[in-house]
Amino acid sequence: MDRFPEELVSALKEVVENSGWRCVGEKERFRAPCTKLYSEDGEHLVLIQADGKFYAMDSACPHEGGPLEQGDIEELCNGRFALTCPWHYFEFCLEDGSSSSGLQNQVYEVKVCEGKVYIKTPNALSLTPWKNSKCERSDNTESGESAKGVEDERSLTYWASRILCTADPEEKAKLTQQTQELWNAGKIVDIGQTQPPTQPKRKESLTIVQPGRIKRGKGGTLASRIALLHSLANIEQWAIDLSWDIIARFAQFQLKSGEKLPREFFSDFVKVAGDEAKHYCLLQKRLTELGSTFGDLPVHNGLWQSASDTAHDLLGRLAIVHMVHEARGLDVHRGHYSDSQLRGMKAQPRYWKSFTLMRSLMWQLV
Repeated sequence: MDRFPEELVSALKEVVENSGWRCVGEKERFRAPCTKLYSEDGEHLVLIQADGKFYAMDSACPHEGGPLEQGDIEELCNGRFALTCPWHYFEFCLEDGSSSSGLQNQVYEVKVCEGKVYIKTPNALSLTPWKNSKCERSDNTESGESAKGVEDERSLTYWASRILCTADPEEKAKLTQQTQELWNAGKIVDIGQTQPPTQPKRKESLTIVQPGRIKRGKGGTLASRIALLHSLANIEQWAIDLSWDIIARFAQFQLKSGEKLPREFFSDFVKVAGDEAKHYCLLQKRLTELGSTFGDLPVHNGLWQSASDTAHDLLGRLAIVHMVHEARGLDVHRGHYSDSQLRGMKAQPRYWKSFTLMRSLMWQLV
């Protein structure tokens, strides 16, 4: 059989691409209920198979960015199907992306033609992450555009943002310790200014669930000890990010007197981040000795939920995240403890210098 001219093949490919339909692979390849598809623009999709039919929607929950590809498919009372976010259990109709919570998720047309699955989207899709993908910024920053001041490696906020955008836990801890050394040596001269990511990056393979669904055990067996260590390692990872986020997010904050936050404020949080990184490395080492590693078990993001709620309020961030969660064990939230248990816990700050400074600052904020 004669081959088609290359010019004709190229022209047909261009027509297909301009139509917006993207072939993602053979139908038989997508037997799992949910498959994450990586979009060239960073707004990834999830391909869902329910009752023999394919659907597609944005993979990030519109509430707080939960990984919908890790959610469960449920049948609604009207015979339609919905995908439930594993973080806060918001459900999204597969047909139109609507939710009983009032949230709306973006959906995409899906067709199966000659055994291949096509999705209508203007951006190229892949089953693996794009090599040149960049850390997503908040809505105030254009995709791929550097935030103000982030180019200057001599600024503290540059390193804070870089660490927040680092998904690999070992690399995050390593960068934290390096940044602490640079700061203490006076090689980072400015605080700087940047827009941190909406949420710190995590490995795509990490399974994130609701806080109440994490089972720790009591340490009586090997599996239970591994679960406890894994939970602590997760806490340390979020504690690292919480320290860098408050540095980056409130770098230009001004007190009522008009003064900016003192340099000691940033030094204390650099120290906290460095300590948390050291703790994580010790926990990861012990997990390895026990035949496990961080990421083998599900984790939760309960600490970050409080940080997200206080993203625009320094006083709230200091009071809730650093003087409650961190002071009382780093993992205190209503998903784990009853009201009576919470009231009975005594605050035992681990960084008295930092908390003394926090209390002083809070008097100037109120």
